[in-house]
Amino acid sequence: MMNDPRISLRLHFESGLTFGRGKADLLQAIDEEGSISAAGRRMGMSYRRAWSLVEEMNLHFATPLVDSSRGGAKGGGAQLTERGRQALSDYRALEALLRDQGAGLLARLRGSQRSASS
Repeated sequence: MMNDPRISLRLHFESGLTFGRGKADLLQAIDEEGSISAAGRRMGMSYRRAWSLVEEMNLHFATPLVDSSRGGAKGGGAQLTERGRQALSDYRALEALLRDQGAGLLARLRGSQRSASS
C-alpha cells in the first residue's frame, strides 16, 4: 500500500541557512524541555548535534533564537528568545497555510500519477 504524499516546508535563506521541520521541532523541544540536551535526547540526537543546529540558527538571525546558560551546580538551561518564539510561530503558520491551501492541489497531483503496478 502506498503512503499518501505529504507536503513539507523547507526555507532556504540567502544567508545559507536552511530551516525546515527538524529545526522547528528542535526549537519547540527546547521551549518545552528548557534544555538543549533534553531536547536533543527527546529527538534522538546527540547534544553536540543539537548544539550545532542551535549555533547555526543563532548565527544566521540578527538576534539569537535560543538563549542558553552553562551547567553547573544548579544546572544549565536554554530558552527561546522572543525572536525564537516568533520564528517558530511563523514557521508553523507557514506549514499550516501550505497544508491547508495545498490540500486540493496535492489531491489533484496524486490523482494524476501513474499507479505503482504499471
